[in-house]
Formats: sequence, C-alpha cells, structure tokens
Amino acid sequence: MRTLVVLPTYNESENIETVLRRVRAVVPGADILVVDDGSPDGTADIAERLNSELDQIEVLRRASKSGLGSAYRAGFRLGLEADYDTFVEMDADLSHDPDALPSLLAASERGADLVIGSRYVAGGRTPKWPWYRLAISRGGNLYVRALLGLAVHDCTAGFRVYSRHALTSFPLDEVAAEGYGFQVEMTYRVTRAGGSITEVPIEFRDRELGTSKMSGRIVVEALLLVAWWAVRDRILRRGPGSPVPH
Repeated sequence: MRTLVVLPTYNESENIETVLRRVRAVVPGADILVVDDGSPDGTADIAERLNSELDQIEVLRRASKSGLGSAYRAGFRLGLEADYDTFVEMDADLSHDPDALPSLLAASERGADLVIGSRYVAGGRTPKWPWYRLAISRGGNLYVRALLGLAVHDCTAGFRVYSRHALTSFPLDEVAAEGYGFQVEMTYRVTRAGGSITEVPIEFRDRELGTSKMSGRIVVEALLLVAWWAVRDRILRRGPGSPVPH
C-alpha cells in the first residue's frame, strides 16, 4: 500500500529534523508531507533541505497559521488526489513515537478503516502526566463516548492511520473542527459511515522542545461541538452536514 505521513507544523524547527529522520528509518517506503503554516522559524526550509538526503519528503507551505484540522484536511486532499491508500496523522513534536508506526500500519493492513494510537487501552501509557491531567483527559473521553455513543477509548488521540476508504466515506469539506474537536469529529464520522476502528496501545510523551499549540479555547470548542452533535443527531436527527449554531 502507498502510505502518506502527514505532519502539520508551526515553529517546529527544534523537532522537525529528528522526527523526519525517525519516520524515514521505520517506514522507509512511506512518503512524507509536511504541512507548514508559515513558520517564521524556518521549519519548512529545514524539511525541504532534508528531502535531498532522505527523499520522498514534500512541503506544503501555507501562508499563515490556520489550525490543525485545516492542515490535516489539506494534506489528506492532496494524498487522495495522488491516489495514496493509507494516511498517517501524527504530531511533529515527538509526543507521538515514530517507532510505533509499524504496529499502527500493520493494523491498517489487516483491514481497519481507522487505527488509533491509544493511550487508554491495555498497554497504553502517559508517563509523567500528573493525576489531574490524566483525569481531565479520561473525563473528556468519557464525555465524548457518553454523548456520541462511541465505542472508542481514546477519541481525542492524534496519532492515527486512515484508510482511503475511510477518508472518502464522507465529505472532508464538511469537517470543520480543529484541535481535539477534529480528532473527535473524524472518529464520529468514520463510525457513522460504518467504518471499522481499531485501537493500538501507544506511549504518549509530552514534547521536550518547543511550545505546545493547544489552547483552552480549542478544548472548549471541542466540548461544545460534541454537545451540538449529540443534540443534532440524537434529538433533532438532522445528521452531519447541518450548520453549527452561532
């Protein structure tokens, strides 16, 4: 299968070389697409320079910071147009260990439409997380599962593999959420489209270099969107594609 690894970046100059080298080492046959949102620190330049050595690396330069969900949608569209079979979604800050890629891709090859690198199935770990952060994360996932009826333990995980079938089973242009909301919405849409989902245990580590791009606003957005989807689909019964109320 032809595999495309999509790496959204914004000011990841401290991490981008390491993550690209490690991804290339464990999945030498995969192509890598760096979707850079106008990083002023030269992230895109570093990625383009490394292509001459590592090969099979392309950089999609975007004018400004437009959000994680937007970056993945752009990368997925390009991959679909280029007839890739499998699409990897992962962060460029090394919180997602590239060494886990073979196990995620193996699950995809066995037929899963969506493979989630999960912190909350047997074998998954979040070392060094304080109890309150773990409680918030687990609580958020319980909230999502309860409101949307998802049989997934880690709906907000961002280390994933999608099949081509999964990404063409609903209109990507209708996916509007960012951050945590994007991960939840994609999980929900794959489920509603009848796709199969497998969770593979991973160890999630916080970034060591650079600064996190996640904000409280993105978390709140996700919580509100989940509530709206539950009302829309379970009470109003409108279904995906209905506009989000303002």
